[in-house]
Amino acid sequence: MLYHLLFPLASSYKLFNVFKYLTFRTIYAMITALVLSFIVGPWVIRKLEGLQARQVIRTDGPESHLKKQGTPTMGGVLILVCIIVPTLLWADLRNAFIWLTLFIIGGYGLLGFFDDYKKVVEKNPKGLSPRQKMFWQILLAGAVAITLYNLPGFSTELYLPFFKKVHPELGLLFIPFVTIVIVGASNAVNLTDGLDGLAIGPVAINAATYMLFCYIAGNAKLSGYLAIPYVPGAGELAVLCGAVIGAGLGFLWYNSYPAEVFMGDVGSLALGGGLGTLAVLTKQEILLVIVGGVFVVEALSVIFQVGSYKYRGKRIFRMAPIHHHFELKGVAEPKIIVRFWIITIILALVAISTLKMR
Repeated sequence: MLYHLLFPLASSYKLFNVFKYLTFRTIYAMITALVLSFIVGPWVIRKLEGLQARQVIRTDGPESHLKKQGTPTMGGVLILVCIIVPTLLWADLRNAFIWLTLFIIGGYGLLGFFDDYKKVVEKNPKGLSPRQKMFWQILLAGAVAITLYNLPGFSTELYLPFFKKVHPELGLLFIPFVTIVIVGASNAVNLTDGLDGLAIGPVAINAATYMLFCYIAGNAKLSGYLAIPYVPGAGELAVLCGAVIGAGLGFLWYNSYPAEVFMGDVGSLALGGGLGTLAVLTKQEILLVIVGGVFVVEALSVIFQVGSYKYRGKRIFRMAPIHHHFELKGVAEPKIIVRFWIITIILALVAISTLKMR
């Protein structure tokens, strides 16, 4: 919005010429999201308390979590506002990729909102059924996949991080592949959201990593030099990534240990879906397995735990997802959180290093 209002003035006032630079708009989208979270955050938390949107803690979980009973949840609403508003202010809204990513973030956020609302406000412990959630996740992700498949000029090839010339054509398989990436990323972040600040830290680090890849993918010279697929228009997604980072840091202000508010499904489903969409749009889907390694391990720990108990009658971990396993082994919650952040930073550096390893 600001881009469309102020950049045309550059012909008369050179000051407004800065609006043409992605770096400038990305930085200010980040700052706007961060400041907005500080302004709106306390009000959102009060409203959630007024709605009695309070976290219900499982009695079969770690005893240390019982003290979190009653903490406001559904704080993902704050995250979504602080992503969407700065993106609309600073991004070029003629860019289709911006709208596709906001479609997933908004759609998955709305789905998570309904699930959370049923659980914590209407006191229906089941919320939406797993089938209902999966149906809508697949429907929304499938809509994006079909749109991209039919979008002129958008490649349906699969690019591998460490191989310059290996990029098989997926054809119609591109549609289910994209759907799996978006849905899988959404649920992986959702499973990780179990400790104060555990999910939002890696989300911000992942967004920062993809901000770099968005910028490079949208630049013909840089992408050609670094041998990654050139995706016209992908650079504008750096602005949205900046908003995600700012919103993440702003939410962490309230969500850091001990948390004043939890994000709930409204935040985790939306953020995971957004990361999956960014991976697809930059043609860096496999890279998400690396930089999002913490999310992958969390999801796999649940899959292995359920599979092992179903077929062997034995558990692999004391409790899944794996962060609860470490809690039950006596590792302090803040230590688990910070260590997972450190691991994510290392994985992000490995992901960035692939730029020179092709």
